[in-house]
Amino acid sequence: MKYTSSEFTFRAPAVVSRARRILIKPSAGAAFGYPVTTSREMVSNIIDGIRKVSDADIIILDGTADGSSVMPIFKTLGYDFPRVLTLDVKDCVWVEVDNPLPKPLAMPTFWIPNVILSSDYLISVTPLKEVKGHGWLTIKNLLSLLPSKKYGGGRTGWKDLYALGIDRVIADLYFTLPFDLGIIEAQQKLLTEDVNAEGETEKLGAVYMGDPFQIDREVSELLDIKADYLNLIRLAESGLDNI
Repeated sequence: MKYTSSEFTFRAPAVVSRARRILIKPSAGAAFGYPVTTSREMVSNIIDGIRKVSDADIIILDGTADGSSVMPIFKTLGYDFPRVLTLDVKDCVWVEVDNPLPKPLAMPTFWIPNVILSSDYLISVTPLKEVKGHGWLTIKNLLSLLPSKKYGGGRTGWKDLYALGIDRVIADLYFTLPFDLGIIEAQQKLLTEDVNAEGETEKLGAVYMGDPFQIDREVSELLDIKADYLNLIRLAESGLDNI
């Protein structure tokens, strides 16, 4: 669903009132403000909406491409909310989780932070980005939940996953980590050569919220943004063998 960004107020779905632990996955891979990263205002908006219906534990979780600490970035971005726990992917206990697809596209298993498995409601919230002409939306935002140390590390991070075809990996990740809600902060669209770098911006004045796949599809179609992982997800859901 599309909202005007200046009027957006997060209204938590009814299921949130029954959750004991809620995890928010922002885009927070660099010490730049919005639109490179999820704005503090958006994260605060989500937290306020949750608190109106629930006293659940709230966790903000992200990691960096090079495996360095994300905590200084959280501090720079102002992610210092009362009664909210901030966690770094690299400091979590990682567990290996099976991809539920009968025929994985690239990854039969993923190493992920165990706190994800113990959370009742999962939210991915990201700025609207086009990185080298490809959409970086709520599902692709999940990439930095994977410990880069396990998948190639280095300055760019996850190089082993890129070598397998990142869109195939992202499609596999979608089925392995079924997030409940996606939010795209589209006050602006960022055109950049690096997901964690500044670039050109275009004013849009919108917020999109809903099922992660549906929201990513709506935005990619509406704005003519290339997102090949969405086609792969459709094919995998249809059970076709010729992926």
